Order: sequence, then structure tokens, then C-alpha cells
Amino acid sequence: MTEGELERLTRGYAAAIARFVGPDQDIPAPDVGTNAQIMGWFTDEYCKIVGKCVPGVITAKPLEIGGSRGRETATGRGAFFATLEAVKTFNIPLKGARVSMQGYGNVAQPMAKYLYELGCKIVAVSDSTSGVYNPKGMHPIKLAKFKTKTRSVKGFPGSKEISTIDPITVDCDILIPAALENQITEKNAGKVKARLIVEEANGPTTPEADEILHEKNVVIVPDVLANAGGVTVSYFEWVQNRMGYYWSDEEVDEKLKQVMTKAFKGVYQNAKQYQVDMSLTTQQSLMDLRTAAYVTAVKKIVDAMRALGRI
Repeated sequence: MTEGELERLTRGYAAAIARFVGPDQDIPAPDVGTNAQIMGWFTDEYCKIVGKCVPGVITAKPLEIGGSRGRETATGRGAFFATLEAVKTFNIPLKGARVSMQGYGNVAQPMAKYLYELGCKIVAVSDSTSGVYNPKGMHPIKLAKFKTKTRSVKGFPGSKEISTIDPITVDCDILIPAALENQITEKNAGKVKARLIVEEANGPTTPEADEILHEKNVVIVPDVLANAGGVTVSYFEWVQNRMGYYWSDEEVDEKLKQVMTKAFKGVYQNAKQYQVDMSLTTQQSLMDLRTAAYVTAVKKIVDAMRALGRI
């Protein structure tokens, strides 16, 4: 689409769903293929329809019209904080750790930078067209600039070309699926060499793969926990819009760190307390953070319903 076509589509979509959204009703946010400008067009069209300025109708807007600082990198930043807790909890050395990433867009690039700054080696990445591998590690910022310039990671100097799916099975310590759903399946899960998987994508691991990975004692930080940073800072943006008062980068980062750290610890504690074991076919007791995350969520709902007197 041309920019004009994309704007008209966005405004038409905003008009079509205007009566179903709002700061006290349902609040959209961006995902694959969208950006802050699209959120800005949506905001403008909605405000025209309702006849007043309502910045809290949508999140991840440009800063000039009520967006939050830190929102662009929030998903990667939140996953980074979750990773820090995971490596401490499960005694996985971070310095020198080899990191493989499937996907290298707005979510993966910040994560790669943060891990690199702590001494990790980014050994493999891929995008929608190709992948690159270098066991000695690649500089994440140079790689990001190369992708921006060439529109692909393919051909990054010093790297070997691999397929888009290969980062899942390369020799690494930490695997970060940050692309699409259903990428780790029963067909390739047995070949995963990572000790830790941090799911930045939504639903990258199938249930069948989950069981295989747990039998291999691979720790998985599930998507519902690992990539919650984006929606968390979207919530921060909504709060700031409602207050009409905006936080600094440092304030947003500190609040995000607190939320992600607390969330990880809560899920881990529930995994221990309820002895969560996802495997029904093996004798081995395996800690399953994914099921523990679901337990945590359901428990919050039950506790709230009980407080309301509904159960």
C-alpha cells in the first residue's frame, strides 16, 4: 500500500469500530505490520467521530499526541527483565551465553542489544526472508542497521547464511523465538539445544513441542509472561493519558522492571507451591512455567470474583 492508502484504510477501520472502543471500554494497540503513525491516524479519526480529544482510546501513539516513552522497545525490554530473573532462578550463566533469535524486528532488536551489553553473544538471527549465523557472535546494532539498509539480515558481513527456521536448532544457550506462532513443533523440538527459551512471539511453541522440551529439561519462559512488557507499557500509556501527566524514560523503565520481576516471581512461586507438572506421560516431575502462568491468571480472577461475592 501507499502511505495514503494505508491512512485511508486505518481511518476507515477506526470509523467502523469506533462505537466498540474507548478509554473505558476496549483499547487497541499495535501488532505485526503496524506502527506509531497508524495509531496516530486511528486516534485522530476517533476523536473526530466523538467530537473531543480522547488520547486514551489507543496506545503506542507518537509521543507528540500522548504516547508513552519506552513503548517502542517495551516488549523487548520486558522480556529482558524476565530473562534476568530466569537465569538467576535456574542458575544459567548470562555472561558469554550464546543467544539465537528467530525474528529480528522491533521486538527482538532491543532484546539483542540489552543481552549483548551484558556479555551475551548473538550467534544467530533470522527474519522473514533469511537467517545468519556466526558462532563467534554478531554486533546487534550493526546487524539492525544492516537490516534497515538492505531490508534483510541476509549477507551480514562475517556470517553464514541459514534458513528462517534454523535459529531454533543452532547450538546456543538461550533461544528467543520472536517471529510467528507454531515455530517450535514436534518435528524440531528434539533438536533444540538451548537450556532456556524466552518466548517473545505469541504462541511460538506447540503443545506437543512443549512436552518434548520439558523432557529435555529446557526451561521455557512462556509468551504470556515473557512478552507482557508491551501491553504493560500500553497500560502505563493509558494511565498517563488519563492523568494528563507523563513520565520520563527512567520512570517507565523502573515501573516496567518492577512489574515484570514481580510477575516472574509470582509465576515461579505458584509453580513451586502447586507443584505444576505439564507432563502426563512421564514419571519425571517437571516445573512448567506456562501452566503456572495460567494458574496465576485464573487464581487472580477467582480471588476477584470471591471478593465481589460472586462465588
